[in-house]
Amino acid sequence: MASPAPSSLPETCILLVEDHAPNALVVGIFLEEFGYSYDVAENGLAALNRFQEKTYQVILMDIDMPEINGYEATAHIREIENQTGRPRTCIIGMTAHALSDDRDKCLGAGMDDYIAKPFKPDELEEKLGKFCKSAA
Repeated sequence: MASPAPSSLPETCILLVEDHAPNALVVGIFLEEFGYSYDVAENGLAALNRFQEKTYQVILMDIDMPEINGYEATAHIREIENQTGRPRTCIIGMTAHALSDDRDKCLGAGMDDYIAKPFKPDELEEKLGKFCKSAA
């Protein structure tokens, strides 16, 4: 799947929530190659702080993190959206667990989709394209 030129992409800012620095670096490289701007939060608590400061079209949420895990952070984000009337933010869960019920857990926690790590760049690009179009 060829990447569209960055100028043809919608202005999309992504919040990358990942506690493992090497993983955040790799995903960040992918996002840059796809032409997206992004911020990084190193755990769920930092993600909540960033979310309250800025609007994101998509959140890439790691599941297993210290402080607040991805499921809890997602629940807090959905609560903030409901209380403030803020539009729903697309959240894609990222986990190293590739069991069939992991997708169900992510969706049940309020996430919009799920991607198993490690993933190929084109898999991530496809997921983001699906949600960034609707967020534009």
